[in-house]
Amino acid sequence: MTDTPLYTALLEHRQKNRASFHTPGHKNAPDAIPPDLLSLDFTELPDTDSLFEAEGAILAAEQQAARLFGAKRTLFSAGGCTLCLQAMLYLAAPRGGTILFDRVLHRSVVHTMALLDITPVWILPRPTAGRGLPGRVESRDVLSALREHPDAKAVFLTSPDYYGVLADIPAISAVCREAEVPLLVDNAHGTHLAFLKKNLHPLFLGASATACSAHKTLPVLTGGAWLHLAEPSFVPDAKRAMALFGSTSPSYPVMASLDLARAWLEESGRAAFAALEDRASAVRELAARQGIPSPEGGCDPVRLTLRTAEAGIPGKDAAGLLRKHGVEPEYADAAQVVLIATPFNSESDFQRLETAIRALRPGKAIAEAAPALPALPPMLLTPRQALLSPAEELPLTAAAGRIAAETACPCPPGVPVVMPGEKITDEIADFLHGYGIFSLKVVK
Repeated sequence: MTDTPLYTALLEHRQKNRASFHTPGHKNAPDAIPPDLLSLDFTELPDTDSLFEAEGAILAAEQQAARLFGAKRTLFSAGGCTLCLQAMLYLAAPRGGTILFDRVLHRSVVHTMALLDITPVWILPRPTAGRGLPGRVESRDVLSALREHPDAKAVFLTSPDYYGVLADIPAISAVCREAEVPLLVDNAHGTHLAFLKKNLHPLFLGASATACSAHKTLPVLTGGAWLHLAEPSFVPDAKRAMALFGSTSPSYPVMASLDLARAWLEESGRAAFAALEDRASAVRELAARQGIPSPEGGCDPVRLTLRTAEAGIPGKDAAGLLRKHGVEPEYADAAQVVLIATPFNSESDFQRLETAIRALRPGKAIAEAAPALPALPPMLLTPRQALLSPAEELPLTAAAGRIAAETACPCPPGVPVVMPGEKITDEIADFLHGYGIFSLKVVK
């Protein structure tokens, strides 16, 4: 086998032996996942159960996960958090309609809007401290939106966001309960929040349903996720919703890793994450002494978001220096570097990271690292109409004034600047051009 470009690329990356501060959460550590999972790559058999029927071992494993997280029902996904998000939105709006959305959202949610003919109404986040951060939706914003749109079938938030910023789930869930609408939370980056010193998991704090990408922060193979349901009315159709979007050939090793992770969480998770909180705090304190702050207040205690632009270092430049010191970050943009730490990062990993942080040389803050977002554009078509219409790709100069047929979401701040169905204004075209985006698909 001499012509294997992907396999070869993976081998070559492994040989770099960088400290992994990115997904997946198992960090390829030898003690994170049993090495024999390949030998367990079976299919639906009489004694292995079937994911979308789940009457035997899979059902039992899902029930144990539900007990651990305090859910009315928990469902396995081997199709990542995307499958959980699709099912969650279907349960709330199976025949379409209006849902209130935080503007911070994953593109799979946009695609699901089109599939289900959901019309979004935007709850715009309020700015948070720190350049380049997308902001936080507050309960008063949700209350105002619900009063203006009493026909809304649900409220959908992303918490935590990519940078670790948490929404005020207790207050927002109270508003939603009063209005008798479900609160749906994309908790892709927060599965571990239930096992911190203080339980910050949105299901525990009052959400009606959460989509949790377990593989991001737990010892789970990539693609493993949980859909947790607290709303009883969602339970009867939950498997049907998952089957509507999911593959009929789910990976048994991925599902087995979810089961193993649940067992690990029960036995060791709280102590492991408590230690991780302390270690992450030490890293942030070191960065602060170097003049590199982190987001303040209402953030995931183990997410490391280093706002290097405030110390005069573009995030992408800082990421390059980290790599030279043998550290691979999750993400970098103009304003900051994002690192995902889990209990399976070794002390050697953290020492490498601290050495790299000490090598960063702070300077004058970069004022324009994250320019202000353009005004929200008018929506001329629904996402379904725009995404399913014939489209053409045009230079931005020619696309101005046309209707977008795709999402443009430069980072920072991780918020879609224009969505399918929205008008591409001159201001948006100029903004995207400044981020190195020179063309966009538009509706013909």
